[in-house]
Amino acid sequence: MIQYGSDVVTQLRFEVFHPRIERRDDQWVDIELGLELSHLTPMPAGLTELTALVICTVDGVIAQIVPLDEGCDCEFQFTADEKEQIRAFIERPDIQKAITNTASPS
Repeated sequence: MIQYGSDVVTQLRFEVFHPRIERRDDQWVDIELGLELSHLTPMPAGLTELTALVICTVDGVIAQIVPLDEGCDCEFQFTADEKEQIRAFIERPDIQKAITNTASPS
C-alpha cells in the first residue's frame, strides 16, 4: 500500500479473497473484494477495514482496481504487486465464469 503524500511503501500479501459480484449496467460489473491479509503483512496504520473495488467489463476485463476503507475511498493506493495478486484472482476461470453469469441478462 502507498499512502498519498508518503514515501513509505508497504507490500501486502492477500491470503483469501471474498468476492461480491454485482452487475452495474450493460457495460460494467463491480466486484467488491473482502481481503484477508497474511499475518506477515499487517494492515498499515490509518486503515480500518481494507477492501478492493474491482471494476470490470461484462466480459471480465479489469478496468480499475481501487482500495476502499470501510467501503469508502481512502488515501491509499495499491502497489503493482498488490494489483497483480488481485488481477490473478479475478482472472481465475471460476471468477471469470461468475462475472459472465452475473453480466448475462436475466
